[in-house]
Amino acid sequence: MKRAHGLITGAALAAAMSTALATGAAAQTIKIGVNEPLTGPFAASGTYVVNGAKIAADEINAKGGLLGRKIELVIEDNKSNPTEAAAVAEKLITGDKVPVIMGAWGSSLTLAVMPKLMEYKVPMVVETSSSSKITTSGNSYIFRISPPSSVEATEFKSIMPSLGIKKADFLVINNDWGRGSAEDFGKIMKAQNIQVGLVEIMDQAAQDMSAQLAKIKATDSDTIMVTTAVEQLTLVLKQAAALGITKRIVTTGGSQNPDQLIEQAGAAANGSMHLTTFAPWYPDKTPNPAATKYFLGEWKKRGYAIAGATESFRGYDGIRTIANAIQRAGKAEPAAITDALWTTDFPGLNGQIKFQKQGPTGKESGQSMPNLYLIKIENEKIILSGS
Repeated sequence: MKRAHGLITGAALAAAMSTALATGAAAQTIKIGVNEPLTGPFAASGTYVVNGAKIAADEINAKGGLLGRKIELVIEDNKSNPTEAAAVAEKLITGDKVPVIMGAWGSSLTLAVMPKLMEYKVPMVVETSSSSKITTSGNSYIFRISPPSSVEATEFKSIMPSLGIKKADFLVINNDWGRGSAEDFGKIMKAQNIQVGLVEIMDQAAQDMSAQLAKIKATDSDTIMVTTAVEQLTLVLKQAAALGITKRIVTTGGSQNPDQLIEQAGAAANGSMHLTTFAPWYPDKTPNPAATKYFLGEWKKRGYAIAGATESFRGYDGIRTIANAIQRAGKAEPAAITDALWTTDFPGLNGQIKFQKQGPTGKESGQSMPNLYLIKIENEKIILSGS
């Protein structure tokens, strides 16, 4: 009996030691939550962002990590669904104990996460979402490095005269991103005496947009403003070509992946124009050519298609923004990281990352102001406006 008791005690001790070692190992890393769509309609875009984030994490860890510890990305799939995005945020914060998150790609996904950030007082770097509501609704834990549609529209204002737009129709995804884009661009156009015609919407899972496109074809507009992710945009371009639509197509939101459009839509993509926040085809014309070339080199080294670079760079910059804040904060705690994010000032791949205050006084969110590019697809090649 004594021998059996000793064996049980030894087994329990071994288990306790194993748990302690595992806990100790976990304590040696700094966790960063990543809340992205890896399945569902936005899966391709979310995967690009995550792969960019991994390049940043590997780069940081190869240089010794942060505060003497390696960083660990805790990556979760929000399934392109707002309810799932909120649940993922709760899991990351309460289960994985992350002190900061990057996410959540789509505007509706990010808006769903925002109450969780306020509840638990955990900051999130928003790498993609463009709805203006994200930084104007009063959430002091939001720090966005991508431009809201209002900023995109303002930047587009200086480009519009060269395009000679007289009247524009809109075809947008039926969520906060799409509807917000139509509203923001519509305001800018009306202020420039450009007529706004139809505003047609499409569900995010829709495969057939021919009915909306047929209505738009019948109008006297010269331009169609389109906002949606690359998978659906590919279908829009193909269906527009099949209907014989010759109107100019301009896309917004920076999630078009022009290389992917050329590959998947072929000649149907010719003539289309796209607002992007990164120009990987012209690294020497980006704000930080050396960093751009390093990132693109790593992207290609891992065997990733160049098509993903226009989105993946945001995951790369998002993690670098978080790491920059943690290093300056001197500790990986939510309050300290939040404070440090407000004093961020370093070169990202598409411009200086520095947060301005937006939203109600005392509840401001942080908004960085990246560069914006207009590119055109001609003969299945990408041409940078002004090149």
